Amino acid sequence: MSESRGNQQPDWAKHGLRIIRSGELDSNTPQTPGMSRAEAISYARVGAQKLWAGTVVVQPNAKTGPHHHGELETVIYVVSGRARFRWGNQLEFVDEAGPGDFVYVPPYVPHQELNARKDQPVEAVIVRSGQEPIVVNLDIPSPEDGMDSASGPYDPFHSKP
Repeated sequence: MSESRGNQQPDWAKHGLRIIRSGELDSNTPQTPGMSRAEAISYARVGAQKLWAGTVVVQPNAKTGPHHHGELETVIYVVSGRARFRWGNQLEFVDEAGPGDFVYVPPYVPHQELNARKDQPVEAVIVRSGQEPIVVNLDIPSPEDGMDSASGPYDPFHSKP
């Protein structure tokens, strides 16, 4: 659309920049218990051809199951809170991201997202390289499974405040 066809100019009012206001996000998206997702950018909402973008709020003590997103690339920008990510064939790698951090998830990487804090939600922006909500759930035990994070001094689920 950046080039004109003959003398015909694009209708930039209809096919130009779009602003999606915070109150206009669509929460009619696949949800996970303890997480609230809202769609901002998609083909259905703005005509995006190759991207999907939205927000997620992850409540304290919430986590996803182990999964991957097929061929999609994902970028997560942490707005507030502290997110923990586990990845690898057995979720053997772990790191955390805080406000202002970007996280890149390559295609087919087994991973899990967790709220690393007991006292505040994580708010993040998510951008994916495709329109389909691809989630392939994996049968990998989470390191926290079977542990009571409230008992004992070691808490593998949460960071210290």
